[in-house]
Amino acid sequence: MSAGVTGSVLLARATARLVEAGIPDAGRDARRLLAHVLKVPPGRLTLFLPEPVGDAAGASFEALIARRAAREPVSHLTGRRLFYGREFLVTPDVLDPRPETEVLVEAALSEPFARVLDLGTGSGCILLTLLAEREGATGTGTDLGAAALEVAYWNRNAMKLEPRATLAQGDWYGALEGPERFDLIVSNPPYIAAAEMAGLSPEVLGHEPRMALTDEGDGLSAYGAIAAGAAAHLAPGGRLMVEIGPTQGPAVARLFEAAGLARVSVTPDLDGRDRVVSGRLGAA
Repeated sequence: MSAGVTGSVLLARATARLVEAGIPDAGRDARRLLAHVLKVPPGRLTLFLPEPVGDAAGASFEALIARRAAREPVSHLTGRRLFYGREFLVTPDVLDPRPETEVLVEAALSEPFARVLDLGTGSGCILLTLLAEREGATGTGTDLGAAALEVAYWNRNAMKLEPRATLAQGDWYGALEGPERFDLIVSNPPYIAAAEMAGLSPEVLGHEPRMALTDEGDGLSAYGAIAAGAAAHLAPGGRLMVEIGPTQGPAVARLFEAAGLARVSVTPDLDGRDRVVSGRLGAA
């Protein structure tokens, strides 16, 4: 690469390469990666495009574009993903935070809570967002994966939530110490059926942890385990709320009702697809 190539030229080349590779929103991804390399806010990138880009930065950018063309997620290339207005560290060890999960957060924030449990916390984005939005609340996040918990620890510490967020390794409620009870239990468990995995995008199928995506069965087993243990870990009147796939509302609602939860309801996302199932311990 010759010295003095401007950001505009690099961006145009990169966008063309991503378009050729069949990347959706190629221009957006190229801009995000160039902003990352230049260490400038994406919204201010245009101001820097006329300036020459040094050889080292240009080479780094082109290496990232090559990886994106091979369908590696942008969040894995930058190490960050925006969720509910905050940046979270992400790695291939955790599920990438997604906009639809913000529906679960919104539903959880619709009522007060003082103590929250996040089952399968992954990056910690749900638990930490809820605590950041509710000053004074405390909570616990559990995850089976040690590597995932390392990411959650990093995000917790970066958000200065160490005093209010506990993280524990184990299978669902099995990670808890003693008979703890919570006002709110939330989870975004693996809900993709094994038969549906082949239809996922290369970014998801090739780069996200399979354990966080599928139960290797019909996609419902995690909900059964979560619902079955809820009564022993919810405070009276406490809520259980889970993210679901768009066809799973009726089945998950039946699991909640079979577990003795009351006022079971299904909340849609912004596209009108079923996204969250909620239930409550007792009739309160």
